[in-house]
Amino acid sequence: MASTFHGIETARRSLFTQQAALNTTGHNIANANTEGYSRQRVNMQASLAIDTPGFTRNNVPGQLGTGVEFASITRVREKFLDDQFRNENKSLGSWEIQADTLDKLETIMNEPSENGIRTVMDEFWKSWSDLSKNPEDVTGRKILRENAMALADAFNQVSKQLSDLNSDLTTNIGVKATEINSMITTIASLNAQIVKVEGMGDSANDLRDQRDLLTDNLSKIVNITVTETPQGYTINMGTTNLVTGSTATPTSVAALEDAVTTGALNSGEVYGMIYSRDQYVEDYQNQLDVLANSLANGDVTITLPAGTVLPNNTTLTTSNGPATYSGTVLQRTLGTDTVVTVQGINGLHKLGYLFTNPATTGGDIFTAKAGSTGVTASSIELNPAIKADASLIATSMRVTGTSPNETTVKGNNTLTILMSQMKDSKFAFAGGTSGNGVTNGTLDDYFRSIVGQMGVQAQEANRQTKNQQQLVDQVDSRRQAVSGVSLDEEMANMITFQHAYGAAARFMTTYDQILDKLINSTGVVGR
Repeated sequence: MASTFHGIETARRSLFTQQAALNTTGHNIANANTEGYSRQRVNMQASLAIDTPGFTRNNVPGQLGTGVEFASITRVREKFLDDQFRNENKSLGSWEIQADTLDKLETIMNEPSENGIRTVMDEFWKSWSDLSKNPEDVTGRKILRENAMALADAFNQVSKQLSDLNSDLTTNIGVKATEINSMITTIASLNAQIVKVEGMGDSANDLRDQRDLLTDNLSKIVNITVTETPQGYTINMGTTNLVTGSTATPTSVAALEDAVTTGALNSGEVYGMIYSRDQYVEDYQNQLDVLANSLANGDVTITLPAGTVLPNNTTLTTSNGPATYSGTVLQRTLGTDTVVTVQGINGLHKLGYLFTNPATTGGDIFTAKAGSTGVTASSIELNPAIKADASLIATSMRVTGTSPNETTVKGNNTLTILMSQMKDSKFAFAGGTSGNGVTNGTLDDYFRSIVGQMGVQAQEANRQTKNQQQLVDQVDSRRQAVSGVSLDEEMANMITFQHAYGAAARFMTTYDQILDKLINSTGVVGR
């Protein structure tokens, strides 16, 4: 039969259980704004009844209940949504980095604008056109020299900014490698703590929240797969293990780059950095190098007008094949307009004459800086000789007299006109890896193709980023609907548990009065 104090025990269990529920509700409310926190729930169940199965049973019909108890306090969490969130989060990390890199590239190119390379290049061609009006004008020559220096400086500056961006991405990869190592070390430590706590029969809810938050953050940096085992989380990046139980395997920049090569690392912020550096930045650096080298030395077809006197022993590629011009002035004078191929503005400038006595031919306009192997965007500069003396800019393509006392014909502007027309001449672009597919066209066409390619890539990266952000937000919203703390729901629970606690307390008071009556008021008859 039931104990006399059975009701007291039932009330006690109810009080303890409802108090635990109230405390858990308070814990949820306190962490309503805590990142990564999952709401917790007290799992209540009816305690075992008095009449348990056995060899004998009492004669009281039915079983007498003993109240309530809580079996556990658990997190409200759905693993499927966690996996889905991490799967979408890795793609978001990659596209965000790519979009950010392309945005920086657009800022570096600064096109269309009044301060970009295209504007400086237009001013350079305009200087030749202005000089053709008065080929001997000292001011015109100096303006041309300054615009040539400005063009070289523009190439140098953009190339330096691209190199700096390349270095920044490499540095950030190292920072991310350190961040990954810190995260996986902490996750491994949490694995060990969780196993220890739960091995004693408790629920390590808050430790699990910390581990999941770190895992979520890690999923944005590199693509990971997470498997839960009795020893904790096992985290892999492709085929590369990062965490197994309480053991973390540190990574490095070299290991991350190798992982990209092998395909183990195929999304996440680190992948976005490596891809942006090796594809976007390097490609535009190469294209800019091709543009600078083609301007200086690229094959370009021009038409030399009749009457042009070519320098002695000059070999040019004409429509009829290679032709060598040598001998007297008359023998070197073109009788008709002749289509030839020269090597950039340097090659054309070498066909012109300076106002020296006797006449000498012009030299390279653009050269590579000392120590450089060739003309690139970073090494191109105005010929130091021309920089020091603007009179070394050739303008005439006619001479008179006999060798070795030939004299440059003043007032002839053939070279300056041809130079100004090179803006619309078609160059053969070679000497580098071009990602825009242009192999023949004007310099302006090539540069516009660079800007156009960058614009399309930036637009696509921004579109992908927005789409991926929406997917991540949608999954996270569903996850928060399951795991997030709703203050309205918690307040309703708090009132429910409060009333249950009050009712249990009232029940205990009532039973106390009954026992008081039984103990103090029975057996007093006849006293």
